[in-house]
Amino acid sequence: MTAGTLHPLALADLHRELGARFAPFAGWKMPVQYAGIIEEHKTVREQAGVFDVSHMGRFYVSGADAGASIRRAVTYKVDQLSVGEAHYALLCNEDGGVLDDLFVYRLGEDRFLVVNNAANVEVGRERIEAALGSQASLEDQQANTVMLALQGPAARPLLAGVLDSHDVLTLRARRCGEFNYEGVTLFAARTGYTGEDGFELVLPNEAGARLLQALVDAGVAPCGLGARDTLRLEAALPLYGNDLDTNTNPWEAGLGFAVTLDDGAEFPGRAALAASREAGLDRKLSCLQATGRGIMRAGCEILHGGQTRASMSSGGFSPMLGVSIGMAYLPIGLADAGTEVEVDVRGKPVPATVVPRPFYRRKKTS
Repeated sequence: MTAGTLHPLALADLHRELGARFAPFAGWKMPVQYAGIIEEHKTVREQAGVFDVSHMGRFYVSGADAGASIRRAVTYKVDQLSVGEAHYALLCNEDGGVLDDLFVYRLGEDRFLVVNNAANVEVGRERIEAALGSQASLEDQQANTVMLALQGPAARPLLAGVLDSHDVLTLRARRCGEFNYEGVTLFAARTGYTGEDGFELVLPNEAGARLLQALVDAGVAPCGLGARDTLRLEAALPLYGNDLDTNTNPWEAGLGFAVTLDDGAEFPGRAALAASREAGLDRKLSCLQATGRGIMRAGCEILHGGQTRASMSSGGFSPMLGVSIGMAYLPIGLADAGTEVEVDVRGKPVPATVVPRPFYRRKKTS
């Protein structure tokens, strides 16, 4: 593929038939919206929507050394996951900066699936390949599989109906398994990036097209990256390249749960992360909600006492709250809920308040 050419999704033709409008994202030509971002957003919050997230990296790591190999690459003790368990983890550089965030799923004693961001597929592959033991191998299945995210409060019964099986309903939060779908293996995990209940699904390309059409026929709304971004922002989930990069560390991003330092394992950035945890925080990723008119966006400067103190890392309009929201790394002295600041939106000072994280929290289910 020549420089500047966008990768097409395997299901691009089906997305066009469903009314998708496309735009470039991380080197891919991706559906951004169908019926409209706000409508798709509310549908996911109230019913169910499906996203094609096949641009994400998908590496299967297998062999007796599989768990130990991935552990040498990432920040979390993924080698201690139970079969069927999943966990969020990070790739860090030697300075403790975040190179990427990813999910690791344990499919068997010696078999794992690693899913990472589209823009960092090569980074993730190279890091894991460099850590592979003699009894481990990596298989890149991005080109051969489709990845769908079915999200929303109605996701579970809808998927069970389409699969004509209730087996998938046994999955608890952050658990995964493999199921049969029309004679092929369907990977399903009760994970997502919207703040809602739901599943992330991986299966071969042709079967993926049939599954997407079956979900739409069952009443699931096709949704694009526009709604995925507003949904994750309401849930205060960080986006790599905006809220996470090599200039941020896990502690200040509120991602300490993705770092294990007490198991003795060595991984890139371990010493720096131990030192930064000991030193404490100078700033932390905080949630801001506008109290005046204006849409806060990434890059907008944040002022307090007439001085610029930070800038927005993410921002936009919240369809559920009806106001602008965003995230920023605020100095510790300004990061407490209730702190009032101003955000420069195209030269206009928009008043905003620091609020608890996240902005939106769904009702818990089983």
